[in-house]
Amino acid sequence: MAKPDDDNPEHQSIAKNRRARHDYAILDTYEAGLVLTGSEVKSLRDGKANLSDAYGIVRNGEIFLLNLHISPYERASYNNHEPTRTRKLLLHKREIRRLIGAVERQGLTLVPLELYFKRGVAKVAMALGKGKKQHDKRDAEKQRDADREIARVVRTR
Repeated sequence: MAKPDDDNPEHQSIAKNRRARHDYAILDTYEAGLVLTGSEVKSLRDGKANLSDAYGIVRNGEIFLLNLHISPYERASYNNHEPTRTRKLLLHKREIRRLIGAVERQGLTLVPLELYFKRGVAKVAMALGKGKKQHDKRDAEKQRDADREIARVVRTR
């Protein structure tokens, strides 16, 4: 699946999960819609979301997003939403079948990477990830430092 464009005016980012690429080896990404209430959408338009603890699960042949924190909308009435409620993800059937197979059989994890608006509709970029061990994280950090050092030396020449 194509990566969302950051320079695209139709793509307005709300929140990114920076820890996801550090903690997981990303194998595949999917774009999913979210089932939201009106006060949740208004709160997202204000940029009040946190993806850091969120993850996806499979339940009854459907994909759900847990622990996505969307702050309550201040100007909503008494029927405001619960901040960390379970939200259903909207995907095509073949994508759901593929995700179910990967999560249940291969032991992979569904991790949200980014929450954004695309043409006015809230979307979440979900990724299939395999958890990294501590030594893998250290190796990735060493490689990143080496790349930065090489880029710095090339820039000064």
